[in-house]
Amino acid sequence: QVQFVESGGGLVQPGGSLNLSCAASGSIASIYAMGWYRQAPGKRRELVASVTLGTATTYADSVKGRFLISRDNVKNTVYLQMSSLRPEDTAVYYCNAMGPLTYWGQGTQVTVSS
Repeated sequence: QVQFVESGGGLVQPGGSLNLSCAASGSIASIYAMGWYRQAPGKRRELVASVTLGTATTYADSVKGRFLISRDNVKNTVYLQMSSLRPEDTAVYYCNAMGPLTYWGQGTQVTVSS
């Protein structure tokens, strides 16, 4: 099993910034990628960004140029720097780890509203 400690969600005005972090522990030796997904009310969960052990990154088209994902392999932590936030970025953001199994964090709410 993999456990996560997620932090950094909250309320921000449009155009603002938020930083999310997710620290993983437990059976992490087999994890090869970590990332963030989000789910807005009434919508499917979608990939926001992911990063592999080799630091290859993937971003959803909607966040390219605004979000930056990074990973500290020593701390087993993945970060998501979000800037130029829009109301449509409002969602619950879930930390994700990929290995032989897929693991999910409990989620953190991000609300972009004036």
